[in-house]
Amino acid sequence: MNITDKKKKFTRKKYCKFCANKDIQIDYKNLDIMRQYTSDVGKIEAARLTGTCAKHQRKLTAEIKRARQMALIPYVVE
Repeated sequence: MNITDKKKKFTRKKYCKFCANKDIQIDYKNLDIMRQYTSDVGKIEAARLTGTCAKHQRKLTAEIKRARQMALIPYVVE
């Protein structure tokens, strides 16, 4: 059996939600957006999982860290 004989799993290409919708602002005060991009443990989700582009992932990471420093989002969820 060759590698080419195996069936490939079709996955939909992920897209950046912030590029698609210009109305969504990445801001540390927008907690519902910030919580969507953190895991249940409190880690920041990777761009390959969420589909955000590199530009918005950097902005999102900085704003999540800012919200943590202002004690709006916990560092670790127990």
